[in-house]
Amino acid sequence: MKAFGFLSFGHYAPARGSQTGSAADMIRQAVDLGVGADELGVNGAYFRVHHFAPQQAAPVPLLSAIAARTARIEVGTGVIDMRYENPLYLAEELAALDIISAGRIAIGVSRGSPEPALRGYEAFGYAGAEDPRGADLARAHFETFLRAIDGEGLAPADPRQAPAGTLLPIEPHSPGLRERIWWGSGTRATAEWTGRLGLNLMSSTLLTEATGVPFHELQRDQIDAYRAAYRDAGHTRPPRVSVSRSIFPIVNSKDAMYFGRRTDSDQIGIIDGFQSTFGKTYAAEPEDLVEQLRADSAVMAADTVMLTIPNQLGADYNLHILESFARFVAPELGWKPNTDGPVEGDPVA
Repeated sequence: MKAFGFLSFGHYAPARGSQTGSAADMIRQAVDLGVGADELGVNGAYFRVHHFAPQQAAPVPLLSAIAARTARIEVGTGVIDMRYENPLYLAEELAALDIISAGRIAIGVSRGSPEPALRGYEAFGYAGAEDPRGADLARAHFETFLRAIDGEGLAPADPRQAPAGTLLPIEPHSPGLRERIWWGSGTRATAEWTGRLGLNLMSSTLLTEATGVPFHELQRDQIDAYRAAYRDAGHTRPPRVSVSRSIFPIVNSKDAMYFGRRTDSDQIGIIDGFQSTFGKTYAAEPEDLVEQLRADSAVMAADTVMLTIPNQLGADYNLHILESFARFVAPELGWKPNTDGPVEGDPVA
């Protein structure tokens, strides 16, 4: 582990005890959290994207606001659901964001997780998927998106304004943007596919396997398969790999009240009809956390760990979690703060 950031699901609801009673509360606190995390030396501010739900849904304005008010922190998503996206418009937006942030982005995309709406992407105007989960639609959108950010001409020019046969690329174009795109993967197969494409890997909070093997070992196997596919495809740029974990250092009585009784084991459940393994929650005093996380083979294999945060507890408390991790745990795992420069992946072996 070289770096860590926070991953916010962006929940909001006028529930008892919630500090994010409305979308306005959630979005404004997210900006404050990003700014505060940058000052702590945290490496990344990442946000989940969900539609038809009281959560973060339009990440680019939020990431732009954080990027404009910070100097070093990486801003990104985990993940954008490509079923819902116009690939050319997304390419334009992310190129602009990349320019605003001076390349400090880590944009995770994928087919996405189950949404509250049944085939909600059709309400966005994207129909025709043959896969009931829309995976074919997501891949088609993603293929067009990659062509767009690579600068390929995609739209025929008006022959009255350009030579016949001219194809126009999207603008603005941000060179190197492809190197900052991540695919969110929940299987070994998609991890290998990601490696062959030469993209970064954002390993999911779950894997669609349930073999009795601990989650971190399944995830380490996935990371190894990705890196092998990346190498075998001839890519040479050091790739980035991230994993997500729920990690809560217990350093005071409030931490103990919130997290002192959390279970400490992997969970098995069903998602999208597949039996899946979900990672456990780590909640302990710092010295115990260091020992537990050193034994987590996927955490130690990744360059970046995303701490899933309870955003409804408010920006101040979540900054406390990040500060506790930065002070007492992360340095023992190999962490380098954002003042040391941008995060780099491991060299291709």
